[in-house]
Amino acid sequence: MDAIIKAENISKIYGKGETSVKALDDVTISFEKEKMTAIIGASGSGKSTLLNIIGGLDRQADGKVYIGEQEILKLGDKELAKLRAEKIGFVFQFFKLVPELTALENILFPSMIINKKPEKSYVDDLCKKLGIEKRVKHYPSQLSGGQQQRTAIARALINDPDILLCDEPTGNLDGKSGKEVMKLLERMCREMKKTIIIVTHDMNIAKQCDRIITISDGRIADTDLSN
Repeated sequence: MDAIIKAENISKIYGKGETSVKALDDVTISFEKEKMTAIIGASGSGKSTLLNIIGGLDRQADGKVYIGEQEILKLGDKELAKLRAEKIGFVFQFFKLVPELTALENILFPSMIINKKPEKSYVDDLCKKLGIEKRVKHYPSQLSGGQQQRTAIARALINDPDILLCDEPTGNLDGKSGKEVMKLLERMCREMKKTIIIVTHDMNIAKQCDRIITISDGRIADTDLSN
């Protein structure tokens, strides 16, 4: 397997003493390049915690995480922020768009962090692929849930990262919009050669991925191809 992400012996505990909860218990897992992988499990199983750790959003964990050959949990704040901005795009359940910014301004925001000005042709093509090219001057409050999530996906892709990490990306959408978002993510994987990891509790979503990893009580319970 051509792994782009490797997590080795990851453990995470919330709280201390009698009230402590082990969110992840010695998890070792790899993610294949240019594939869609689902991480599935019940609420509280540890799936979102794992996603946050492999994305460098949470560094308070034991173990090691490699993006390519680089171990990320020991990086300094500036180095890690730069790596995330360049190599990883994040898509969340609740979009996390800035309400005071237009869709286009939200999309371009990550590129400003690393002082990168994307080519206009790339931005235009990205918005067209995601079907929001006519909505870029609108504010989030003027967009439907599906349009907001498409905007969030465009924002995640603006720096052309290798990896997209998606936490319940269809969880706040109706059925039709959810299906459309999954089709778009599959296109991004196939056409733009992205590695996509999707946290979900929905097996119907998971089955659309190349591989399903099941987490139960902080441990890998099963990992298999979805088809």
